[in-house]
Amino acid sequence: MEVTANRNEKSSPTSSRALRDWVNEVAALTKPDAVVWCDGSEAEKKRFTAQAVDAGILIELNQKKRPGCYLHRSDPNDVARTEQLTFVCTPNKIDAGPTNNWSDPTETYAKLHGMLDGSMRGRTMYVVPYVMGPLGSPLSKVGVELTDSLYVVLNMRIMTRMGQAALDQLGDSADFNRGIHCTLDLNPDRRLICHFPQDNMIISVGSGYGGNALLSKKCFALRIASVLGRDEGWLAEHMLILGLQSPEGETTYIAAAFPSACGKTNLAMLTPPAEFQGWKVTTVGDDIAWMRVGPDGRLWAVNPENGYFGVAPGTSAKSNLNAMKMVEHDTIFTNVAMTPDGDVWWEGMDVPPPDGLLDWQGRRWKKESGEKAAHPNSRFTTPMRNNSAWSPQADDPRGVPISAVIFGGRRASTVPLVLESIDWTHGVFMGATMGSETTAAAAGAVGVLRRDPMAMLPFCGYNMGDYFAHWLKMRGAIKNPPRIFMVNWFRKGADGNFIWPGYGENMRVLKWMLDRIHGRAKGRATPVGIVPDETELDLNGLDLPQSATREALAVNPAEWKAELESAAEFFEKIGPTMPKELKDRRQAILKSLNGEAPTQRVAAGR
Repeated sequence: MEVTANRNEKSSPTSSRALRDWVNEVAALTKPDAVVWCDGSEAEKKRFTAQAVDAGILIELNQKKRPGCYLHRSDPNDVARTEQLTFVCTPNKIDAGPTNNWSDPTETYAKLHGMLDGSMRGRTMYVVPYVMGPLGSPLSKVGVELTDSLYVVLNMRIMTRMGQAALDQLGDSADFNRGIHCTLDLNPDRRLICHFPQDNMIISVGSGYGGNALLSKKCFALRIASVLGRDEGWLAEHMLILGLQSPEGETTYIAAAFPSACGKTNLAMLTPPAEFQGWKVTTVGDDIAWMRVGPDGRLWAVNPENGYFGVAPGTSAKSNLNAMKMVEHDTIFTNVAMTPDGDVWWEGMDVPPPDGLLDWQGRRWKKESGEKAAHPNSRFTTPMRNNSAWSPQADDPRGVPISAVIFGGRRASTVPLVLESIDWTHGVFMGATMGSETTAAAAGAVGVLRRDPMAMLPFCGYNMGDYFAHWLKMRGAIKNPPRIFMVNWFRKGADGNFIWPGYGENMRVLKWMLDRIHGRAKGRATPVGIVPDETELDLNGLDLPQSATREALAVNPAEWKAELESAAEFFEKIGPTMPKELKDRRQAILKSLNGEAPTQRVAAGR
């Protein structure tokens, strides 16, 4: 629905006076030529897509090879999250904590309003109402993003339940997340992504990149929602949700946290190896989980999103067959390479690059140039129902019950293939000390080891020490807590090669977790947690020497002592809000490594 910026209230499709007033207020500030309220219809999608193609925002791909698919090329200075320009604007600096960039809210609002004043002249302001979570679910939330970007609108249509359904769910309420996004001139010197948790508000200017511009995603679903979760007694987490179905038809749901580009989407859509006949993995979500305690005392989770915003490079038929199939149609590709016949290509696709390839900036690409044809952080945006492993439970208003939580990162040493915590506090400790080598999903150097607790360091909207305390506090409310595990698919041997084959073979580790949950595996106690006995991993059909299995599961005391020293340094950076329970647990593990305390007894079930 398109109206002039100076419309009257009767022209609005919402019954929420608070929403009408806010849209009028922002329109008066930004001064767009027109305001369009998005309804989420197919007709609207076709109209917006045609406009985007005409404006050069999207490039139509070969419709015979990839029906409904388009390519977007972003500005070369705007290709990843800009964490150094991302701020949490709380009244007190300590509320944001030492791991977030803080900015005074009064000063920041004034600065942003100055940047937004008249910023949409000559442009259209799109009103994008959306629901995070299944429609009608008590676990879901409504948000509204005001943007001048058609690219954002079309991506939000894929990533959220967008349009009139969101306005219907909001009704006349004033309870919605407010998001303002303006691309300005994409000048990095005028780029800010600011969160105001106390106002349930996000303002992003100067960027068109997904993580900075799709405000439903990291901004609302994690930074703002983590604060809502703290205040309302639930968890907003950077986690996939998968269903693991046995040949007998029993389905167990698992949530798992990995930093970006560490195999998260691959695990969410895992195809079991041939030896696991009758086993099936279904995808509830690949990136974000909102988890609340159900009436049965278990954690119940929903995926707040409606699509996938996945990293393209490294995605192949071997690494993620389901992903390769789901992007065959109705997908927006961002910053991948384009073939002469209008198809897409990226590094790690396991298909040789054809002659005449255009790189992610539209330039002729030559292999000998040494440059990547697709940007390392190039993306695909596709509806979750495109995934043949999609779980219908993703639309269940109740969510799904979580039996296990996994923390994982990219580590070349120290962390074994799989490690189970001995109790909830130990599990929180494992998540709090999680480390990973940085990837291209964030601006900056690649391959540097950094602490990324629960994979939430860039996404927690408040003090990280208070976040750990919230996790510890949740144990009192969760009468039937999930098991907590840590995994590391990326451990390397002395030859510098990965020990574990990964990809679909990770099913073997998931099965051991199920055996632990259901009391079918004893495990082996170590000073740092429980690992499988070598005989407990189902390695049938896997050509992996016993020595490699032993190396993948090894716990090296010297490496772990260094790990705990590094963890202590990180705890010091958190400061006075760091929970004493986690400091004490670090000391207890260190004593166990030094032989000063007995290794915890392993129980088959608990």
